[in-house]
Amino acid sequence: MSVADNNGAPWPAPGKLNLMLRIVGRRADGYHLLQTVFQFIELCDWLSFQVHEHGEVVLINPLPGVPMEQDLTVRAARLLQRETGCAQGVTIGVDKRLPMGGGLGGGSSDAATTLVALNHLWRLGLDSQRLQTLGLTLGADVPVFVKGVAAWAEGVGEVLTPLVLPEPWFVVLAPDCHVATGKVFSAQNLTRSRDPIKIADFPAVWQANDCTDVVTELYPPVKAALRDLAEFSGLPKLTGTGACVFAAFDNERAAASAADALRSRWRLWLTRGANRSALLDRLTAG
Repeated sequence: MSVADNNGAPWPAPGKLNLMLRIVGRRADGYHLLQTVFQFIELCDWLSFQVHEHGEVVLINPLPGVPMEQDLTVRAARLLQRETGCAQGVTIGVDKRLPMGGGLGGGSSDAATTLVALNHLWRLGLDSQRLQTLGLTLGADVPVFVKGVAAWAEGVGEVLTPLVLPEPWFVVLAPDCHVATGKVFSAQNLTRSRDPIKIADFPAVWQANDCTDVVTELYPPVKAALRDLAEFSGLPKLTGTGACVFAAFDNERAAASAADALRSRWRLWLTRGANRSALLDRLTAG
């Protein structure tokens, strides 16, 4: 399938990294209260949209094991139709590059790109804040992808404060396992009551991920990936609840050297950090 569509160039759904993740509480509904830092990476899914007038929403290449009705792109499109009364429809194609269950935000990013792209293509005129609010009903990570800038996040991840961060080169490893986020957040030994910190405390005071101990206990391949990456970086980290792990490097040469050494053992990507997402760039250009 070509990612080109009848409305112009394809739309990126960029990946993200959690540069830190701190769990500071739990709401009555079971959702965890977080402090985290989001930064985008260059690795993206790519979405195509063929807009039509008959109102139907169709996904032409559903993910294995995911019914079309449950796919986040379809749910995002139908959410926009319900909220705005839009009578137009769309056929969606997804060129999937981000690993499922990897902690890079693939499903949430696909949903955000669908909201942003169809708001533009259907000429709905919703502002970014409204799209973020709608996106939150689909997933806690969707708002940051809609906003499109690196951010300090609180609440369940939706209260966003833009940040200007260094944009290093990253090596991202994808262990051969699919981490179930619900399983991690329901673990009895998960730390849930850290004291909140201030934005200024990152990265000077806190760069860790409170999910790491639980994830490495439940998923040995993640532990192995962190161990191997530590041979080349003093601070490898888990992103989100994983399974992907990553390390930052000061320059492309150092990152490429580490990637070359690890490539025979791991599925991996050499990618650059970005404070402005490829989706925001596409919207501006489009």
